[in-house]
Amino acid sequence: MSIEAVTWAMDDAPMLLTDKGKPDTTARGVLQALAEHAHKDGGGAHPSVLRLQYRTGYDRRTVQRALRRLETGGLIAATGETNGRTIWKLALHLKRPESDWSDLERLEEDERKAAAERKRRSRSKQVTHSASVTVTDSASVTEEGVTHSASGGHAFEVRDVTHSASGRHALNAALTTNEPSVQPPTTDRADVGGQTSGSWGPTQNAPIDDDGFTLTDSMRRWALDTFGPAVDVAHETALFIDHHRANLSRRPNWPAEWQKWIRRSAKWASERANRPQLRAVSGGWQPYTNPTDPSVYENGF
Repeated sequence: MSIEAVTWAMDDAPMLLTDKGKPDTTARGVLQALAEHAHKDGGGAHPSVLRLQYRTGYDRRTVQRALRRLETGGLIAATGETNGRTIWKLALHLKRPESDWSDLERLEEDERKAAAERKRRSRSKQVTHSASVTVTDSASVTEEGVTHSASGGHAFEVRDVTHSASGRHALNAALTTNEPSVQPPTTDRADVGGQTSGSWGPTQNAPIDDDGFTLTDSMRRWALDTFGPAVDVAHETALFIDHHRANLSRRPNWPAEWQKWIRRSAKWASERANRPQLRAVSGGWQPYTNPTDPSVYENGF
């Protein structure tokens, strides 16, 4: 397996289109599975059709048709046979145009604006228009103990207020209550691990989710072959995703960014393992090399 070939198939290879102008995701999946068997120069890939079926989940005919489309599109070329299997070479020199990324960003921005407009319209439907509001004239108010203003527009409930200084009663003081509102204030979204509503909106994902980052079998194998059990791939991947979700990070190549994260984690794990163990001694600490040495536990340790 070649990291160069896999990265090319995932990010840099031109995207084939269907007859309707949509991305040919089936051919893309077969190309990525094929790249896992290629050499650094893109050649020497000869997995069986059965192996490609197992990797992609497609049936045999679907895989064969996808291979023909990839070959017609110039992304792969047959260079021979071995044990009845075709040997393929990936066209690593072909690169997808940069406009593919900008087009996706434009579509994403359009979708955000459309979502904001739908939300605005939904809120406007909940507002009661002035034509449906019933206005009660001051003359029709007959309850006892209600004093109307000069304009008849406001009515305040009166109460007998006794002032301590004068002992007089103020009959026209408006009643003020401190009762809480019936409906408590709410937010659109504020849950643990999520994102409160803000400039991104309550229904928007982080860029790493919108870009569809996933941990593939080939990435797991690379980490295991390179660093062995020194790195907990599942745990580090979860930390990687949480970090970039929290920071709303944008990266042009998420698999390459993930590799950098794993390399750093392996380096830190190695540095921690190589740190000398210390024991408490009079006046400070000193390294020790024999964990069974009884002096390790002196001074209460």
